[in-house]
Amino acid sequence: MAEDRRGQRPSRGGAGADRGSSAGGRSGSSPRGGSAASRGKDSRGGSGGGKDSRAGDTRGDSRGGQRGDARGKAGSSRGGYQGGGKTPSGSGDRAYRGRSEEKPRTSEQAVYDGPDLPENITGAELDRGIRAQLKGLPEKLAARVARHLAAAGMLIDEDPETAYQHTLAARARASRLAVVREATGEAAYAAGHYAEALAELRAAKRMNGATDYLPIMADCHRALGNPEQAIKLAKSPSVANFSTEAKAEMTLVEAGARRDMGQLDAALRTLELAPLTSKSRSAWVVRLRYAYADTLEAAGRESDALAWFHRTHAIDSEELTDAAARADLLERRQS
Repeated sequence: MAEDRRGQRPSRGGAGADRGSSAGGRSGSSPRGGSAASRGKDSRGGSGGGKDSRAGDTRGDSRGGQRGDARGKAGSSRGGYQGGGKTPSGSGDRAYRGRSEEKPRTSEQAVYDGPDLPENITGAELDRGIRAQLKGLPEKLAARVARHLAAAGMLIDEDPETAYQHTLAARARASRLAVVREATGEAAYAAGHYAEALAELRAAKRMNGATDYLPIMADCHRALGNPEQAIKLAKSPSVANFSTEAKAEMTLVEAGARRDMGQLDAALRTLELAPLTSKSRSAWVVRLRYAYADTLEAAGRESDALAWFHRTHAIDSEELTDAAARADLLERRQS
């Protein structure tokens, strides 16, 4: 996993907020508003710059029961009468050898089955657009995939690894659906599986042509030690058509990539081209300001950094960052 890059990491779904993605229910201004791995839960404000700088067959649902029945029949035919006593051949008493014990699941079966699904999760929690994309599947299969996606959405913040396992179960059943691959990519990203996230989001992009994933894909390149590739994605022509929030997400990644390469001045210039003085109090503005203050401090410009930590704290009503603490530390250092 990559290090926690405060204020530089894109919020999941930030780039796709206008479209609605696949991990559970991300829409609107929420960083999770349209993603399939997060649309199962109520939308709420995005991740803070300081604290989170950072698919079809039906085999799995029936294999276990059928396999158990077959074993039971085989066991009863081999073991004689279930109640013991004489065998039909009169060879004497023989203990009944019941059905054989269940063999442990293979890793592939475990992935296919996925984590246990809470009974209260029905799949109806998903965004309507997500459910519509599942309608091409057989009814029971679609219902199972929907439940795994909804479960992923409910867990992606509190337990991203389990959320990722739910999306893998959905992918095992419906791997040809872009919405499922998107959900898997976003959950992998949340769980810190950056190579897997990059592969899944690339697959989703090939399927639906969407560019919403570019900021997260770029940040995956950063986490994998390829900042040059992150900057290359940040310069994609499609970024010009992004929403203001999505552009801010890409700016954060590009600036972070510049810092990874030791280019502090270039990182500052990148951030200075963003709407740092926007009157909006949205999370993306908070995160931009925090990243700028943090980069100023890294560049040795402590007085400027102090001013921008104060400006960040002034609009950070939800305390998404530790800007106040950073400002206090700088003040004590300068006194």
